[in-house]
Amino acid sequence: MSRKKPGSAVLVGVDESEASLAAVRWAAAEALRRDCLLQLFQAGTAAADQEARERFARAHRWLSRAAQVAQESAPGVATQPLVRAGLAVDLLVERSRSVSLVVLGSHGLGGLRGAAIGSVALRAAASTHCPVVVVRGRAVRGGAVVVGVDTDERVGEFAFEAAANRQVPLIAVHAWRSEGPGRAAAEDRALRECTAAWADKYPEVPVRIRAVRERSPGRALLAVEGAQLLVIGSRGRGPVAGGLLGSTGNRLLAHAACPVAVVRGALR
Repeated sequence: MSRKKPGSAVLVGVDESEASLAAVRWAAAEALRRDCLLQLFQAGTAAADQEARERFARAHRWLSRAAQVAQESAPGVATQPLVRAGLAVDLLVERSRSVSLVVLGSHGLGGLRGAAIGSVALRAAASTHCPVVVVRGRAVRGGAVVVGVDTDERVGEFAFEAAANRQVPLIAVHAWRSEGPGRAAAEDRALRECTAAWADKYPEVPVRIRAVRERSPGRALLAVEGAQLLVIGSRGRGPVAGGLLGSTGNRLLAHAACPVAVVRGALR
């Protein structure tokens, strides 16, 4: 049985890039799944002169296009256009205080063309007050939700709820490095204990355990095929320090074959 949190909005960043439209499609389906409002957000400049006013009007036209894309992807989803003047990252971080989820394309909103991951998406994933999903690659229809084991309970809650709402299995991944007799069995047992409480809370979610000897947690997560969503924490393996994601988060945001959720802030 799926779990919904009515009334808490999903916010998606919109610009004139194909990546942002992919994010709109993903966010629209998620907002409909959560039974909540989809806020279509674009950062602009203050309308102090004719050129700025024209850019502002263009932003509203593009948000109308985004609303159409959202309705085509998730018929019946409620949308709200938002255009605000200022820097995209700063505005997204501030808006993240009052929504349940921020969704961004892997590029756009002022990101660097040709970069593995847009600068806005990277900085927002490390700074917002709620979870962020960066839409990249392709979400496999019916694919599992994959979570990198983290000590932060919010990561487990987000991952299990995502799997429950999609009615798909959850794959819990833990990478370990050191050798020793019985180490593999011990790591597998520890991983099962770590997920046991969430498995009890979400009995409808089939849980698969994957404890692997791998120096790189990011590589262990990328090795899971057929996922529709990867979920990681902003601390633990690949911590956030000074507003920047660690190597695991950076690697996944740059190379994952499906959308990546970074659980940093509060769950609403």
